[in-house]
Amino acid sequence: MAMQILITGGGGFIGAWLARRLAADGHRLVVFEPVARSAQFERIVGPAAAAVEWRRGDIADARAVRAATGGCDAIVHLAGILTPACKDDPIRGAMINLVGTLNVFESARALGIRRIVFTSSAGVYGPDDDTTPRPITHYGTFKLACEGSARAYWADHGIASVGFRPYIVYGFGRETGLTAGPSLACRAAARGERYVIPYASTAGLVHVDDVVAAYVAALRRKPDGALVFNLPGEMVSNDDVVAAVRAVVPDAEIGIDGPVLPFAEDIGEGDLRRVFPDLPATSLRAGIRRTVEQYRAAS
Repeated sequence: MAMQILITGGGGFIGAWLARRLAADGHRLVVFEPVARSAQFERIVGPAAAAVEWRRGDIADARAVRAATGGCDAIVHLAGILTPACKDDPIRGAMINLVGTLNVFESARALGIRRIVFTSSAGVYGPDDDTTPRPITHYGTFKLACEGSARAYWADHGIASVGFRPYIVYGFGRETGLTAGPSLACRAAARGERYVIPYASTAGLVHVDDVVAAYVAALRRKPDGALVFNLPGEMVSNDDVVAAVRAVVPDAEIGIDGPVLPFAEDIGEGDLRRVFPDLPATSLRAGIRRTVEQYRAAS
């Protein structure tokens, strides 16, 4: 069944790939962003980008969010700022990541929308516990609060939601944020440039196609409860990332230098595949090759 779907933060990396998929599936799309659409969005979405309605506004502005939500059947909430920005300005981080999420749920409540898919983060886990959320960053703390609020909206108002905790999402177009290193390494290799991944960790890498597939599956699921799932992808070291890049570009000059990430290494999938058994699982080698080839094609 075709729906009109609001994508907050839809102009970003995940949002653009999701818009491409949802448009191909025949849905009508509204993107809510504080900025104009970018050339990168147009490039990723392709010809379908012209049919995407673009509504500009601030996710922390309740009235703007409600106005953008009018006429929609479902909401995919991607809007937010990442770990470094929350560290630099925690108040702004809370307004965008936490209050912005509350604005989305309040708009859904006011307009009778009962289907929300939202983005949490593997950052809800601290570095020393991969089973109990215990974040040590403002970003992770705000995301964990959003999960709790989603449960409250289900208990109080019957608004169903599915939240996903992606670990490091990579692919063509991922060029900002603390963990953009693997994607930027692919871009550098495709361009014949040198690049240093700015952190040293073993972590989960999940290709953007797999994340998009999870969001689409959640939109199709009958609304029931307030659920949250990990999207860890494949557990790999940065040495594995470099090896995967060099399997495509043998002379790629990719280094590693930086701190360990402030997140748990292996958070596991939990009940993800019990609820969504048909989700794809792109291997690191396949995902890196796809990303390098897409950057080559865009050069």
